[in-house]
Amino acid sequence: MKKTLSNEEIATLCLELSYLYHGGKVSSLDLEEMAKDGDPGGVLTGMAQELDNRSSLAEAMERTGAFPDHVLGLVEAAEATGHEEKTLMNLSNYYKTRVRLNSRIRNALLYPAVMLALMLVVIGVLLVKVLPIFDDVYASLGGRLTGVAGGLLTLGRWMDQVMPVLWAVLIVLAVFAAAFAASESFRGKILSGWKKSHGDKGISQTLNNARFIQALAMHLACGKRDDEALEDSGKLFASEPKAQERCQGCLKDLKSSGGEIDNDLSDALFLNGFLTGRQHRFLKVAMSHPSAERDPMQEIAEDLNEEGENAIEALVSRVEPALVLVCSILVGLILLSVMLPLMHIMAAIG
Repeated sequence: MKKTLSNEEIATLCLELSYLYHGGKVSSLDLEEMAKDGDPGGVLTGMAQELDNRSSLAEAMERTGAFPDHVLGLVEAAEATGHEEKTLMNLSNYYKTRVRLNSRIRNALLYPAVMLALMLVVIGVLLVKVLPIFDDVYASLGGRLTGVAGGLLTLGRWMDQVMPVLWAVLIVLAVFAAAFAASESFRGKILSGWKKSHGDKGISQTLNNARFIQALAMHLACGKRDDEALEDSGKLFASEPKAQERCQGCLKDLKSSGGEIDNDLSDALFLNGFLTGRQHRFLKVAMSHPSAERDPMQEIAEDLNEEGENAIEALVSRVEPALVLVCSILVGLILLSVMLPLMHIMAAIG
């Protein structure tokens, strides 16, 4: 089975290749030398063999089966236009951004998930172990738990009876969580299914916009026409119908009824929700006064990435206190439901 490189591996390899192109062409000897310090899945060795067979870099990368179509398309276009160094550098930056963003998302979700798990354990212990003790105390005083406390006691006894099943479910969830965190391919399959129904809304839409604009900037930098760049960038969303629909809307708005490019790219992006009003105005100004030193598309992509990351952190900052509040109320309700009647009984006896 061929190894598919991770985002981090692709970012590192593209950066190394860009430096090689800065000094000239990439040769099989360069790749063989790189492979001596580590060759995941034999990718570098395979690419070196293909270059020896007079294949282009894009063909060599494709035959390893380790690179996504997005990378292959950009490298092929770069070789046709002579923009190999810049394109590979942009690809490295693109995948570095993906690695950083994925890391921030994992870190942002880890703490609330651990907190929720611990609080559920505390509540489970109270229901299964603590409430029966209070029930025995009430029984020794000639009373019984009723109302909310009685309902919670019944729930605790039921949980105690099905504890083997609950443990099995918890083990399955733990294995699932570990696989989701450790395996990029497994995580990709799960997220792909989720994205088909919910992958282009809210924060996900903002992050999709950042990915799309960044990819669009790379395709345009390779010398592609606006419509070709839009079409190739839209391939990123093959598993997200809603995002793909917006990409097709861009392509439709870019062209006139005769099929020729007759409209402004910034307008098409704005009309289909890839740009805000501020970003639309900035892009129009930047495109009418182009600069060799600054890429407006890249700046917008960075702005969108930052906006998405801030939105994730803001969401987590709301989730954490909500979890603490809800779990504290539940724990307090459990304790009060048994303590208050007990206080009345003790007052009557005293």
